[in-house]
Amino acid sequence: MKDLKREAYQELLAWKQRPDHKTLEVSGARQVGKTYLVNKFADEQYEHKIYVNLLELSGEVFLEHYHEIRDEMKKGRQFQNPLKELLLRYMPEFTDGKNTVVIIDEIQESAEIYNRIREFTRNLESDFIVTGSYLGRILNKDFRYSAGDMASLEIQTLSFEEFLEAAGKGKAFKKLDIFGSGEEAVYQELTDWYGVYSQIGGYPKVVLRYLAGGTVKKCREELQEIIRLFTNESRRYFEDILDYEAYGNLFCSIARVLVKEKKGFDKDSFSEELQQIVTKEYSSNLGKASVNRAMDWLYSSGIIGFAGKILNCSILEFRAKARCYFMDVGLASFFLKQIGCEDSDISGIVNENFVYLNLKRRSRYPGELAFEMPAFATWGKGELDFYTKSLDSGKTYVIEVKAGKNSAKTAMEALEHGKADYLVMAKGNTHGGVAGRVYTIPIYGISKFKF
Repeated sequence: MKDLKREAYQELLAWKQRPDHKTLEVSGARQVGKTYLVNKFADEQYEHKIYVNLLELSGEVFLEHYHEIRDEMKKGRQFQNPLKELLLRYMPEFTDGKNTVVIIDEIQESAEIYNRIREFTRNLESDFIVTGSYLGRILNKDFRYSAGDMASLEIQTLSFEEFLEAAGKGKAFKKLDIFGSGEEAVYQELTDWYGVYSQIGGYPKVVLRYLAGGTVKKCREELQEIIRLFTNESRRYFEDILDYEAYGNLFCSIARVLVKEKKGFDKDSFSEELQQIVTKEYSSNLGKASVNRAMDWLYSSGIIGFAGKILNCSILEFRAKARCYFMDVGLASFFLKQIGCEDSDISGIVNENFVYLNLKRRSRYPGELAFEMPAFATWGKGELDFYTKSLDSGKTYVIEVKAGKNSAKTAMEALEHGKADYLVMAKGNTHGGVAGRVYTIPIYGISKFKF
């Protein structure tokens, strides 16, 4: 399998190099490449590795030893270091030291082991990485949060830059000038590759399928399989069939909301809008609570993300979770097509989703941008696609995602009335340029823009 270069690898290195670093919790949605990346990192950066998968035989054996030691301790047996004893029973050649890393995968399968993280960190010299998609943990009260002894890293699907690197086009992106001074061939090449990425997204298996000669249609089949696996696995965590039914139908319902409503929602009405769509088209027995549980599930599982709403460009009038986006543009494109959306509408929504994902990455601690989550804003009777503030300079930016020659009347008015310091126009048919406080950039180059 082709080795995909991931930016998260550098974050893993940074974690390892920190003095007295804590146990690392690697999270992310299913199929984003967590297990592969963590094992690659361990193989290249440590002399010894112990890998335990709690969904496989290795995990069953590990838990058996854990229960043996626990039972012996209940009967009075004393161990100088019970956790070291556990690892020695699981792997007799285990050596506790800085050159050893222990990886416990699918940690969501055992609250008992997850709750021992504090003791692993404090009682052993070896490094510890726990990973999993955490399906079930968010609903299981037996899991305790060990924030004081944990560092965290979230892995997402491949960004556009990572996708280009995998396709051997990384040099073209490095040459890109987002303000129009680059080579024509570079703009055209990146435009073409963005067209592919906006349809297939960044799930590693999907990207590899395309790079191996697969078509966009074949990539969608791969996406469909990922969705099926995720849905089937999720089913066992719902307490009743109504919850599962709501969950299964929310994918298309979210896509319909994205098409139907571009103004955002008032407080508490987002789930109500979804509930109305789901109950109208699937089952009148579904209540708001079921829809809310399914939404929280998708969010916690890394499938969807939320955007906030800023009323009249006032940062004090912030409402969280006012809009929803998919956490992969391939998923967005897939479900918009599933509901029969027009291609022109798909392009606009996917472009906006693409910018949302870039802003969300920049908002992660210690991020570049203010606000708890990416946010859109209202001004007068109009709406601004995104509104953000630089933590470094303190300057505010309106970001408009435009197709063709569409204007940005509301954004220009907000700029003229001092509601923002700069306007960024992210467009699909431009080489970029600067006119006063207005920056125009090709949408695929949004990550190169410095706020």
